[in-house]
Amino acid sequence: MAVPIAIDHLTDGYSLERAYWLAQAADLAYKDEAAIDRQAGEWGFGEVRHHKTSFTPPFPLEDTQAYTMAGDDMIVTAFRGTEPAQIKDWLSDVDTLPSPGPGGTGFVHYGFARALESIFPAVKDALAELRTNGQSVWFTGHSLGGALAMLAGARMYLEDPRLAADGVYTYGQPRTCDRLLAAAYNKGFKDRMYRFVNNNDIVPQLPPEPVYTHVEALRYLDSQGRVHEAMPLVSGLTDRARGLTADAFAPASDGIRDHFMRNYLAALEKNLS
Repeated sequence: MAVPIAIDHLTDGYSLERAYWLAQAADLAYKDEAAIDRQAGEWGFGEVRHHKTSFTPPFPLEDTQAYTMAGDDMIVTAFRGTEPAQIKDWLSDVDTLPSPGPGGTGFVHYGFARALESIFPAVKDALAELRTNGQSVWFTGHSLGGALAMLAGARMYLEDPRLAADGVYTYGQPRTCDRLLAAAYNKGFKDRMYRFVNNNDIVPQLPPEPVYTHVEALRYLDSQGRVHEAMPLVSGLTDRARGLTADAFAPASDGIRDHFMRNYLAALEKNLS
């Protein structure tokens, strides 16, 4: 299978090609606005809207960022992630109080809920403005951006179904919500949500269970970069044990190396080549 040279704007449903290109879109969210505009144009998206809001203490983030690019047949909103060190306390703190979930369903991590709330009105307005032709809508993001993409999908589905996403693809997403919201999400996004985890990536292993959990549709990338639809129990534990250090947040640890977006892209490209 060859790596596709352009995004397919027309097909829907799951494919590794779409996973690869939405990973590219998630990676693009880390770039500056000029680079995003240029790349979006090369991918065939004629309209781009940038979304950025600032935080004030006690949040460890300086801002939340995303962009929306629209073509005649497809719209993609990609949420920017952040370095694990910047949200380490959020991810590790078992005492972080949950926040009510979208549409009054379940609970979500307070920090992630506030981060999304700061930018969600702009994203929603952009989708309402740009979806003029019944285009398919896709959300994507890496790390914190994956949590925001998943929560944005939940809010659209539970609060404004006319703007519900056709698909959500996340990479290195942390646990984001409780089991009640996860169950509602799994039902509403069956065959539309795909959560990629690269081997020992530390971020998807946090915040701690049982308060927070993951939504379904795992796509696990093993130590050789191969994609699995589930993590094999025995071989998966052995696979993940390779390269672990005492501090999974240490810069040289496997937990951090496997979280880098470039390593997600390299693994997905390997599956296409």
